[in-house]
Amino acid sequence: MELHSHLYANDTQIYGSCAPDVAPAFQQHISTCVVRTLEWMQANRLQLHADKTEQLWCVPPRQQEYLPNLIGSDMIQLARCVRYLGIYIDSELSMKSHVSNVVSNCFAALRRLRSIRGLVSWPVLLSLVTSLIMTRLDYGSATLAVFPIHLLDRLQCVLNAAVRLVCYAQKYDHVAHLLRDLHWLWVPERIQFRLAVLVFRCRNNMAPPYLLRDLQRTDEAESLRRLRSGSPQCLIIPRTRLRTTSDRSFRVTAARAWNSLPTSVTTATSLASFKRQLKTFLFTKSFLEFQFVYRVLEALLLMPR
Repeated sequence: MELHSHLYANDTQIYGSCAPDVAPAFQQHISTCVVRTLEWMQANRLQLHADKTEQLWCVPPRQQEYLPNLIGSDMIQLARCVRYLGIYIDSELSMKSHVSNVVSNCFAALRRLRSIRGLVSWPVLLSLVTSLIMTRLDYGSATLAVFPIHLLDRLQCVLNAAVRLVCYAQKYDHVAHLLRDLHWLWVPERIQFRLAVLVFRCRNNMAPPYLLRDLQRTDEAESLRRLRSGSPQCLIIPRTRLRTTSDRSFRVTAARAWNSLPTSVTTATSLASFKRQLKTFLFTKSFLEFQFVYRVLEALLLMPR
């Protein structure tokens, strides 16, 4: 039952994992760690704010009621959802809380922007939407890969509303051609873009080491070194047991997003060049598929009955 820590500014996270049958022992272990942390802080004239300290167990809903509620000497209460670096993590790892907060904040900002749309020029309106809406949609979006479509549809509704606001379109107007004119990607492609950029940073030593350790090239594996699939540009996709949790891990989603890219994109020499080629590839792929589906539907509608 090894514990790990992650520190960012004044936010400290202590985490670990265990089997369900040893949860009480793990609770005692992490309680001891919290008490020792509290003693060290008191010895260095620091104070642990118990009201801002939260405990989260990531387990299925049916096992929530069997978990211990308190840890540490200050009685840190059990939370169903915690906010860490702007991302809301719930106990079921469903990311529903994060999506709900992003959607509500974005629509609130859109209502305020709509009230001043007639007072600013179009370039100013576009920059406001980009800075207030698009950044919120993209922040932490890499954690939403391989999630249910209904969650991504809620984010797509925000993107559609932003496009209609910028282009002065009506509520029920189609946004595909508007997205194409603005050169904006759909939500799934935006998530893939963020994941691929993060992998590129890891492969070029521009990302934290703990992310780099989760990625392994196929030519580094003994079993794949002499195969055609053992390319230095491809990553190993680990085998998983649960699609609901294991398939959403960074090592799986990042490897799948990277391996789906052509060699001409993955062999870019700089980050700026990689971003430019990646967006061009995703933009062309998504809108060519849309145009093909649109033409097929149009042909079916015009077909004589």
